[in-house]
Order: sequence, then structure tokens, then C-alpha cells
Amino acid sequence: MITRDYKGTKLSALGMGNMRLPIKHGGSDGDIDFDRGREIIDKAMAEGVNYYDTAYVYHSGKSEGFLKEVLVKRYPRDSFYIADKFFIQANPDYKAVFEEQLERLGTDRIDFYLIHSVTDNLADKYINSGCIEYFAEQKRLGRIKNLGFSSHSSPETLKRFAEYRDWDFAQIQLNYYDWLFGSSKLEYEILREKNIPMVIMEPVRGGRLADLTPDAAKLLKAARPDSSIASWAFNWLKRLDGIKVILSGMSDNAQMADNLKTFSDSTALSDEEEKILFDACRIFSKTVKVPCTACRYCCDGCPAEINIPAVLSLYNRYKLDGPWALEDMGSVDTKGKPADCVGCKACEEHCPQGIAVSDIMSELAEKTK
Repeated sequence: MITRDYKGTKLSALGMGNMRLPIKHGGSDGDIDFDRGREIIDKAMAEGVNYYDTAYVYHSGKSEGFLKEVLVKRYPRDSFYIADKFFIQANPDYKAVFEEQLERLGTDRIDFYLIHSVTDNLADKYINSGCIEYFAEQKRLGRIKNLGFSSHSSPETLKRFAEYRDWDFAQIQLNYYDWLFGSSKLEYEILREKNIPMVIMEPVRGGRLADLTPDAAKLLKAARPDSSIASWAFNWLKRLDGIKVILSGMSDNAQMADNLKTFSDSTALSDEEEKILFDACRIFSKTVKVPCTACRYCCDGCPAEINIPAVLSLYNRYKLDGPWALEDMGSVDTKGKPADCVGCKACEEHCPQGIAVSDIMSELAEKTK
């Protein structure tokens, strides 16, 4: 496992995201399969992964407790680092949330603590709430070791938030697709200019960049026949300076094994390989209609209990393959259907990608009635 130096600490370049843990068969987002999850954590620890990312809202509030049972209770506390987050939309009582998180995790400190999902709408709420100063005080007391933030905002808001204080690190969504077609390149440059170390989320965009279209995948396989499609995304990120950890939400042993292989050495893509990757990305981009990363922030509180990421995945297939794809609506793992959407738009308030979910549900309801 390759490592990156962070203020004298060796962090594994691959971090374990705990937002997409295996779920019990037929279960909801909060029904984590502890046995399968434990296997993944044990393999990660055995191979040198030492950065574990969670949040108050992940897996309907069950992710932190999972880490307590399979990681904190079973391994020496100085053998791993925990990253956790405060999300003001979930519960604005930051003092109570922080104490609850320490209890959920079964620890007296959090190594990397983040203001969670800073957006254009939430930046001022965070700044005006007093939470940043409170967490800075917790850092002074040793209960937080490093204080940072995660951003889903515009570059302008990211720059303003980055300048609010001297942050220890920042977490941004960065992958080759968003580099070409989004604002990731500018966001990366803002943080580099301010010399803020980076943790990267969504390196394969919720799995979308691990499953390219056949024409796009063909280009990559011709160049590297023995490399997985997902490995191209990680090896491209290795080209960029200032990145300390790249998160991956590994939900099965196969994903873990492939990522461990990718991070067994520091070899990055060459200039020629980057050109091939960008060509493949441009081919793939023509098929992406909805940029959902399956973060599931939209699901909690949906009155119709719609599995929104699963429905949006089918929507992308429908736009790519045609109306026949909608015949699979009955097999989508969701209690609520698009026709059950009440148009409350609560999901849209939580969507980091700004997807007009209610409009899509309305379109699908019309197409599938």
C-alpha cells in the first residue's frame, strides 16, 4: 500500500469510504451486513489501509456504529485514522451531534473532522452557526486532531470558505469526468494555491466511471488490457500533487482486491495514457444524462420511500438505450415508484449534484403508467 505524508503522518493513499457498505439482502440503507462488512475492513487493515471515512448520516446513521464494532473495538486505536463529519441539515445542534458521534464511534477523539457538504446554500449557515469555532475549540482540547471541510459548492463559494480560516485539509469531488466537464479542475487549483491538503471523494463518480460504455471501455482496454476500468480513474489521480487520500466506497471483496492492486505502487498514467482516457471520457459523456453518484443523501426523508439513485440509474439507461429499458422498472429495488413522488423536492435540497429529481420522477411516471 502506497502512503502519503501528511504533517509527518503516513496516510494510506487509498481510504475506505463507509457510505456504500454491503447491505443485508432485501434490507434498507441502514441494514448493514456486518459480516460482509467486517471481511472488507479486515482485508483493508491487513493490506495497510489506515484511513476510514464516515459521517453522521451515512447508512441512516448506522455507519459510525458499524466502525465502532468492526474497527475501533478490534484494532489498536493508533493503527487507523477516523474521519467524521457534521452536517447541519441533519441536526443543527453541533454540540450534541459531536458528543453523539464520539459515543457512536466508541472513541475519545476524531482524527479528521469535517464540516460536511458545504454548498452555496449552506456555506453561510455553517459560518453563522458558530459550529466552526466550536470544533476549533475541540481541536484545541485534543478531541479533534485535524479540522477540515467537504465541498459540493461552486468554485467561488469554495474559495470563500477556504479563506474563512486556516483549514488543515479539504475534501472535494474530483475525477477525470468532472475535470473535463465540471468545475473540479478549478476547485483543485484553488486548494493547491492555498496549499490545503486534499482528500478526494467520488473518484469513480459513484461507480459510473468503473462501468463505461463499450466504445469508451474499448479504448482503455486496448491500452492496458490487464487493468480494470476503475483503475484508470485512480491512476489518473496519482498524477496530481497535493492529494493525500483517495476515498473509495468498497462494498465487496472484488472491489477491495482491485483497488488494493491499483494502490500497490505509485505508478500514474503517462501523458499519452491521459490523452486516451480523456478521449474515452468524451465518448462516455454523450451517454450521461443525470450525474447521480448514488450518495443517497436524497433518500432520507423521502415521503414516498423511493430509492432515488436506483431509479435515476434506470433513467440513464432509458436515455441511452431507449424506451425498452423502462420495462425493468418493476425490478428496481424501491418501495416507492416514480408515480408516488409528491413533488416536495426535499431530495433536491440535499442533492450535491443539483439534479432536478422531481422533474425526472414526473417524466418517468408519465412514461411508465
